[in-house]
Amino acid sequence: MVQYSVLDATFAALADPTRRGILRRLGDGACSISDLAELFEMTLTGIKKHVRLLEDAGMVVTEKRGRVRYCMLGTNSLEREVAWIRDYQLSLEGRLDRLDEFLNRTEGTS
Repeated sequence: MVQYSVLDATFAALADPTRRGILRRLGDGACSISDLAELFEMTLTGIKKHVRLLEDAGMVVTEKRGRVRYCMLGTNSLEREVAWIRDYQLSLEGRLDRLDEFLNRTEGTS
């Protein structure tokens, strides 16, 4: 069974457009916190909060090199999240199929 706290952290991290933008940027390679703050026109404190949420979800890792902290993509491959979405989609499709069957059975009976 999927642990919902893991899903919650991932979906919370992905819910914000700035955090999705950070992930897109890190897809091009590592970047310093300062560079991210400049890119997104945010304070260091603000960008650090976004990065922390992404770290909590396993989507970003940070590493300190000298006096600079760098961010890079983490190891969360979203497999659990994709599996949850797939299961949810199958459940919805099943409900719609049963509704369709019911409507076809009851068509013209009123």
